[in-house]
Amino acid sequence: MAASAAAAGPATFLPRLPSPRSPSPMLPPLGRRAHPVAAPLCLSAKRRACAAMGSSSSSNSGNQTSLMLPFSFTFDEDSSSSRRLYRWKRVLLKVSGEALAGNHTENIDPKITMAIAREVASVTKLGVEVAIVVGGGNIFRGASWAGCSGLDRSSADYIGMLATVMNAIFLQATMESIGIPTRVQTAFRMSEVAEPYIRRRAVRHLEKGRVVIFAAGTGNPFFTTDTAAALRCAEINAEVVLKATNVDGVYDADPRQNPNARLLETVSYHEVTTRDLSVMDMTAITLCQENNIPIVVFNLQEPGNIAKAIVGEKVGTFIGCTRDQELNGNTLVQERRLVNEA
Repeated sequence: MAASAAAAGPATFLPRLPSPRSPSPMLPPLGRRAHPVAAPLCLSAKRRACAAMGSSSSSNSGNQTSLMLPFSFTFDEDSSSSRRLYRWKRVLLKVSGEALAGNHTENIDPKITMAIAREVASVTKLGVEVAIVVGGGNIFRGASWAGCSGLDRSSADYIGMLATVMNAIFLQATMESIGIPTRVQTAFRMSEVAEPYIRRRAVRHLEKGRVVIFAAGTGNPFFTTDTAAALRCAEINAEVVLKATNVDGVYDADPRQNPNARLLETVSYHEVTTRDLSVMDMTAITLCQENNIPIVVFNLQEPGNIAKAIVGEKVGTFIGCTRDQELNGNTLVQERRLVNEA
């Protein structure tokens, strides 16, 4: 009996292993929660469980679809609700150096740079990609200093390019202080303080949601920062040039000399060149006209104007009409009517 008891001992205390072809008794039935003891399944049992769930997917397809909908939802950027938030996807903001000076007590007014940073931050949250070109007239204007003490125009323009780098670094520091990732790219190498301008790298920064500030103009003398703004806008495939100045827009006369000067809401490229309107230099206007890039001129001092201009609301003066549209003659009238209706 001792021998028979010893032989029966292992069968009494050890569980009987299941046959490879028989279903595992440790698998929980489908549709019920597994007992905590049955959680550590072997690999073969897990595979059989997955196969069993796959075979029953046709009968439970309705339940699985209702459960998967919240997790498979993706935001469609082309939906009608998202298109109402802004007019342009990628913009180039041109900030003049005189606008950064503010009340002209110092070269740079921190309140102005902080206002720019906050309004740019408000539109980048909507998904708008923003690039900035800064001027340097608040520190040094090459055209004004050319000829003084033997300073030639090329050297004076290079000094003005260095002034734009100073403004760009200040504006970058202000933006990053409120959490906006910003990169400064210069037209000539200053690797210790900024990145060199590389078009593909700049586009990649914009795609990642970073603000890119272009400094040092075009890197060549005899070209203004307005021309640099038009050039960079065409290179990075931006949709509009937003020129922030100290005036409300484009007037038919100088408002400082003529109190009856009238603010123009919409102007064509041809009108700017033929009437010699002081908006941007002719090189920048021609470059925008050849590439069908619209221009919006507005006042930087008015709170909220930057955000309004970036999202495409009515602000300042709109400049834009291609040569084919100018020959048609009706497009500018339609643009003015749409602006007035807005």
